[in-house]
Amino acid sequence: MTDQRSTRTLTAIVAIALTLTAGACFARHQDYHETFTAANQYYADKDYARAIEAYREVLAQGVESAELYYNLGNASFKHGDLGHAIANYLKARRLAPDNEDIRHNLEFARRFTPVQMQGVRLNPIETFFESIVGPYTLRQLAWLSSMFFVLLVLTLIVRWGLGTGGASVRAVAIALVVLTAATSTLTTFKYRHEYLRQRAVIIAEESPVFTGPSRKSEIELQGAPGLVVEILAEKDGFYNVQFENQRRGWIDKQLVAVV
Repeated sequence: MTDQRSTRTLTAIVAIALTLTAGACFARHQDYHETFTAANQYYADKDYARAIEAYREVLAQGVESAELYYNLGNASFKHGDLGHAIANYLKARRLAPDNEDIRHNLEFARRFTPVQMQGVRLNPIETFFESIVGPYTLRQLAWLSSMFFVLLVLTLIVRWGLGTGGASVRAVAIALVVLTAATSTLTTFKYRHEYLRQRAVIIAEESPVFTGPSRKSEIELQGAPGLVVEILAEKDGFYNVQFENQRRGWIDKQLVAVV
């Protein structure tokens, strides 16, 4: 009798906890939706400052999506904040690399960068891999690589485990080895290129780049809003960054937005 009562009590507690959790999740979803809708209305009314504030409020609550970053990028661009616009377009592209609107707006915004990097040297091999993995997310490439690997294992089981060794089975096995290796290489490149390699966008109108991590150091060059840099190191409130033309220097962390 006591055990049954304890079981019923535990069941009731679990049910109440699940109900409260579901209610909280629903309330949060409603809150996100209302704030996002309000932000879109602010944008439609050309109140870009309030739209930016509302979009950032949604982000602060842990919501992340390509649409949210894209809309925030549009509002930032309309508000004249080129650096944050490009930073948000880059974040949106990472989540939805095949979205043509994001790609177009990013390319359009980058044309307004007041300083264009001269002497940019592109790595042809890296450019080739970028053109292949560009339209796909890391998850899609990882899934494709895993699928080919599983098919390869099944084919090898058929080949040696069951003793079926026809020419067609061998051909399929060889093809799957090549496909598994290729997709694994592309997945690794995508991860290293977009997740291990940290990037930032200059957001300040005045953004001096120094030879060392101090404002007392000599100025190496002047950055400009919208320029994308790779972060190499961090020290004393400065980032050691590399520009697209391979020039390096130290810039105040507050002058860039990390992508």
